[in-house]
Amino acid sequence: MRSLIQRFAPDGRIARTRWLGEGLVAAGLGFGVLAVIGLVLWTTSPFPDSGAGGALRVVAGLWLLAHGAELVRAETLSGVPAPIGLTPLLLTALPCWLLHRAVRVALIGARDPALGPRAALWVSAGYLLPAVPAALYTLGGPIGVHPPSALLAMPLLTCAVALASAVSVLGWPAPWPDPYRLAAAGRAAVAATAAVVGAGALLAAGALVLHADAAQRTFGQLSGPWSGQIAVLLLGLALAPNAAVWAAAYGLGPGFTLGAGSLLAPLPFGSGTGEGPRLPAFPLLAVAPGGTGGGWAVWAVAAVVPAAGIGVLAHFTARGAVRSGSGPAATALTALLAAVGCGVVLSALATLAGGPLGTAALAEFGPDPLLTGAAGAAWGVLGGVPLALALRAWQLRTAGPWQLLTGRLWRWRAARAERLEPVPGAGQPPKARRRWRRERNRGRNRGRGTDPTRPGGRWPRRRRKGRPDIEPLGPGTISRLRRLLRPEPSGAAAGQPPSAVPRTPDVPFDQETDRSARP
Repeated sequence: MRSLIQRFAPDGRIARTRWLGEGLVAAGLGFGVLAVIGLVLWTTSPFPDSGAGGALRVVAGLWLLAHGAELVRAETLSGVPAPIGLTPLLLTALPCWLLHRAVRVALIGARDPALGPRAALWVSAGYLLPAVPAALYTLGGPIGVHPPSALLAMPLLTCAVALASAVSVLGWPAPWPDPYRLAAAGRAAVAATAAVVGAGALLAAGALVLHADAAQRTFGQLSGPWSGQIAVLLLGLALAPNAAVWAAAYGLGPGFTLGAGSLLAPLPFGSGTGEGPRLPAFPLLAVAPGGTGGGWAVWAVAAVVPAAGIGVLAHFTARGAVRSGSGPAATALTALLAAVGCGVVLSALATLAGGPLGTAALAEFGPDPLLTGAAGAAWGVLGGVPLALALRAWQLRTAGPWQLLTGRLWRWRAARAERLEPVPGAGQPPKARRRWRRERNRGRNRGRGTDPTRPGGRWPRRRRKGRPDIEPLGPGTISRLRRLLRPEPSGAAAGQPPSAVPRTPDVPFDQETDRSARP
């Protein structure tokens, strides 16, 4: 592609043309993957409703739905068009990864952070070019796109992902006040969000294992042919990240709704009936809880979600603070920014993971974005900031935990012994106390012998802790060691005088071992 751009593009526009081309390639790859899956399912279906054109219209609608656009199903039993606003997050992951890859390829060799936003906007423009014909193509099919939602959601998601990718490649541009703190807070926020969603995925998987029989029954009721069962399986896999986000919202406290004004949460938080609605047959919906509350067991299991987010946020914040040498105030500010960022990302995920699936009772599905984001930010502020400060203080300690414990015990025992030990000579005049100390010292030295070989005639004192066992090497020590370790001559060589040691650059001069210097 680069050679073609250099051949046909004018001078000075090669970089912008290449950025635009990377966006076009990313959009084509994403649409192509969905088109292959859709055409394979249409080919293997025993009852195709329309031709290949209808299948491609459905694929175009799914591609737009993956970017957050809302679809409208015109053919309903009541004759009223039904909106479809619930985005399968696994489909959203594909265009996000392709956009990130396109931005990274476009910024190969770039070093200036100010170049990142421009490249991201050009890549986004190239990516959005095929969206206009795709939206127009779906309008004549059974499932068409809602134009206002497409005009709002697609550019917002595309530009946000492209700019975030540019910042991750080149860093924050110069106008930002503190790019290092923003980068550290961003890493902590992304890690905390991943921990919260991962804990929610564990909750959803555990519920699916506990209700495996009900999920299997609903799986068999939806479709009989094997091609239909494969389509249901692919739909369940595409909605699996949505179930993780719903379970994360359940663990954070706000919960989620499954239509008909219901509320499924561990606590009666917000407005809702608190009763589980009558759900359609679908494997992921068969594992939903029955309403609000559930006792201490449910609360303990749900507490895993905020605990995971708080722990990961505090760990990343404290590690960055220790590496950069930040103080307590800077660490608290970074943790606060990370908590707010985690709340914003969770709110965006809740917006994509929920939405309408129809009218009346199916008008609301999924968690509330505002409540979910506020709960995530509140858990991060209340638990993440104090834990980050505690972990920073713990990582900056000068002694290990066992040393700290034993040192405190030793100091406590010494202080207790000093308080309990009676002071000799208490209540006596100073002269009497000094006399008692002299007699005590004289009694300590009584019975000690003298050593005439030692200077001063005293026995050597006890070696202090930390003093080496041997004396330091002095002048001539190496020579004495050489004479002691030299083998004794035997036989005829015993009466011969020792030969001189030649002085060469490799052998250092030593007056005591050099026999040639002696007469």
